[in-house]
Amino acid sequence: MRVVGIDCFGYNLRYAHGEYVMSGGRAATSEIGTLVRLRTDEGLEGWGEITPLGNRYLPTHWAEVRAALHTLAPALLGQDPTNVSAVRRTLDGVLLGGTYAKAAIDVACWDLLGKACGQPIATLLGGVLQEDFPLYEAVPLTSPEAMADFVVRREEAGIARFQLKVGNDPLEDAARTRAVVDAAAPDTLVVADANGGWNLRAAQLAVASMAGLPVFVEQPCRETEDCVFAMRHSSLPLVLDETVLTTTDVFRAKYDAGAVSVNIKISRVGGLTGAARMRDLMQDLDMMVSIEDTWGGDIVSAAVSHLAASTEPENFQNASFMNDWTDGHVAGHQPRSRNGRGAAPTGPGLGITVRTDGLESVFHIA
Repeated sequence: MRVVGIDCFGYNLRYAHGEYVMSGGRAATSEIGTLVRLRTDEGLEGWGEITPLGNRYLPTHWAEVRAALHTLAPALLGQDPTNVSAVRRTLDGVLLGGTYAKAAIDVACWDLLGKACGQPIATLLGGVLQEDFPLYEAVPLTSPEAMADFVVRREEAGIARFQLKVGNDPLEDAARTRAVVDAAAPDTLVVADANGGWNLRAAQLAVASMAGLPVFVEQPCRETEDCVFAMRHSSLPLVLDETVLTTTDVFRAKYDAGAVSVNIKISRVGGLTGAARMRDLMQDLDMMVSIEDTWGGDIVSAAVSHLAASTEPENFQNASFMNDWTDGHVAGHQPRSRNGRGAAPTGPGLGITVRTDGLESVFHIA
């Protein structure tokens, strides 16, 4: 099989609950998504997606992603997309960096690999260990009362795991967290996620004020070393996210920071290849695994679902279906959650059918 054409499409994804607010004034009602389609000489197509969350969450944005894809695309012509490792070596020989753009191509290659052998990606990642799995939702940063109300409403839809956006004033953040814990059902899992928004002093104050609450604290500071310092005297379990990019970082997360879990974002680690490698290592280290991506719709949710379905249940914390959070329904809102749980499609590859109706044509190379 050989790649004979690469297409890049764009679209806007609106947030389903109005405005998505994070620490440091980072907020959005919609984001710009980019889809990649690889066409082959056998008539099969593979799809990937990269949708950054704004311009200040991670070190990339939509225009940078598209520029990188335009640089990388010509090198894909004539390549065998089912040889995922060889494709990655080719891309690394063209562009240093560009991890987020390469991630979309990596997912498209996995989609084609699955279609070529007639198997879902979850099977290729080791096999389905979870027929379905728990999903979480993020709770936008606002008043304690509004965040508690959000959790109660979403619990009625079956969601039992929540990631609270905090990271501003530490005492107010502690009040937000306490209000959610008080309003939520006793078995609801709550993570207070600062997205690196606290400095050292604020992180210490927030963590001390949350002492005794049944919550996880996620990425209190921007750097792993500062997270270690902030959590030094706390018994609250630590989750790391933005500072874990490689398998080496996974070791540091456990043995230096004492983290019990890492939130893997597929595009941040270069695609399903890197995410699966990190997932497997975390299972070997007996850490808890959370799986998601920066933002997105049906394609991102499908990729997440296959990695989640092939994860050992005893080491699985939760995943997110971004197509529940957004209107990015380019594949008929598939996969679709049911009562707070997700499942991987059973068809070959990603197991979804993408339609290009209404998408912006960014470039075509053949």
